[in-house]
Amino acid sequence: MELLIAFGSALWLGILTSISPCPLATNIAAVSFLSKKIAHPFMVFISGLAYTVGRMTAYAALGWVIIASFLSVPQVAQFLQKYMVKALGPLLIITGLFLLEIITLKLSGIALSQKHHNKLVESGAPGAFLLGLIFALAFCPVSAALFFGSIIPLSLNSKAETLLPFIYGVGTGLPVLVFAVAIALGVTSMSHWFRKITKIEYYTRRITGVIFILVGLYYSGIYIFKLF
Repeated sequence: MELLIAFGSALWLGILTSISPCPLATNIAAVSFLSKKIAHPFMVFISGLAYTVGRMTAYAALGWVIIASFLSVPQVAQFLQKYMVKALGPLLIITGLFLLEIITLKLSGIALSQKHHNKLVESGAPGAFLLGLIFALAFCPVSAALFFGSIIPLSLNSKAETLLPFIYGVGTGLPVLVFAVAIALGVTSMSHWFRKITKIEYYTRRITGVIFILVGLYYSGIYIFKLF
């Protein structure tokens, strides 16, 4: 049951990341640009799928590197085993404050020149895969808070470990894949759907933020202040 909750949480946080304004705008722009460069609808879908897999791979690989690095050092692994459950509460509270935009942070991310962007797009599915890989690592404040403030701590505190970043990556890729299918099928009113998703995201992010803070307070009460 605990693993199912962890998997479900990772998937939901991935979806929430993907529909947040900054990643959503990037994803729609990337998939739309792919569709303009490719005439055949099936190839648009394949390139969109490759872009999605690129995003998933980036999060899974980054999560694996971070978690494996921590757990490979016995002293660090023992420290995390002892104190991670205590740190989880405050980390969830901080992440919740980011989601509510009470705490804000500016990130420069990874820049990609228009020349290199065009080369990647024109190289087909492999280029789209690399594009997804690069754009996934261009963290926005919300995606950085969710990945580093929630997914990594949850992974270190869970038996799933490296599986959670992969599931998170799947979550970030699902909405992008929907956009790719929609464009391949000829849906042109993407701006209309963009506004609807942005409005939904506004409320879901805040609800998730409140839940994070409440769960964080609960964890802090149990493992730090011994209230329960």
